[in-house]
Amino acid sequence: MKFSQSIYNMAVFIEFLAGAGIAIFFHLVLHSPEIAYSIFGIGILLSLATYLIREDLEKTRQELIDQYNQAHEVTFAIAQICDAECHIKAEAMLSGVKRTIAQLQQGFIPLDETEFHLEGAKCSEQAVRRMKSVDPITNGWHTNGCHTRGAFANYYQSNLRALERGVAITRIFVMSHEELTAPDSQKILLAQHRAGIEVRIAFREELPTASSMSGRDTNSSYNFAIYDDQIATEVFPQSGTYFGRKTSQAVNVEKFLRFYELIEHSSNVIAVEEEQVTIASDILKAAA
Repeated sequence: MKFSQSIYNMAVFIEFLAGAGIAIFFHLVLHSPEIAYSIFGIGILLSLATYLIREDLEKTRQELIDQYNQAHEVTFAIAQICDAECHIKAEAMLSGVKRTIAQLQQGFIPLDETEFHLEGAKCSEQAVRRMKSVDPITNGWHTNGCHTRGAFANYYQSNLRALERGVAITRIFVMSHEELTAPDSQKILLAQHRAGIEVRIAFREELPTASSMSGRDTNSSYNFAIYDDQIATEVFPQSGTYFGRKTSQAVNVEKFLRFYELIEHSSNVIAVEEEQVTIASDILKAAA
């Protein structure tokens, strides 16, 4: 290997000597100086050309080797794990990383619970026109309208500040018919309604399935928000390493908007009578 590398490094010098030797032969032995000069000039040009080609090939070869090593760095590292139990654990971790990368490739940023509510609060603070939200009534909303935990409470406070700036907020609560009459649900709905949020109710059995939306997962948490039709956040329907995700890619946000429109179409406008939240259409039916 070292001998071949030495020959490679001396290739230009060897080619120069060969071209010069042939030129000298034509000049001294065959007495053809014109041909000798031509051969010498062409030899120099060929030596220069082959040198540049070899350098380019060597550079490309080294880049390919570096890219290969980088692409297989994790694989090589796992292959060096001797303990069988440790190897299984490493494979499981690698599988989780692949799923995270798949999310990133699709334009979604996975977030843990604190990061998720922080991003939601930031988006609420930056919103200037409209915020659309779909939330299950059972996702931990406290009876004062917000949440018992600090991260979610700060998110709700950012909603209230957005309302003060003139941002329109619509929140569609997903629930069953039985949950609507529950005292805790009533307190949550009243608190949000009094805060100035447009509250609507969507009954879970009447909602469109996520499978009706092309390009969306068949499982849906019915727990997402859209800010100024530019950014969307969503809670994962199943617990795992991450709590939710965020996206600002137009194609992803458009899917959320379309799904929101289907849910909104299936939702109901509320009415408040004697501190009781009911469906407005039910009141009209009763009056008729």
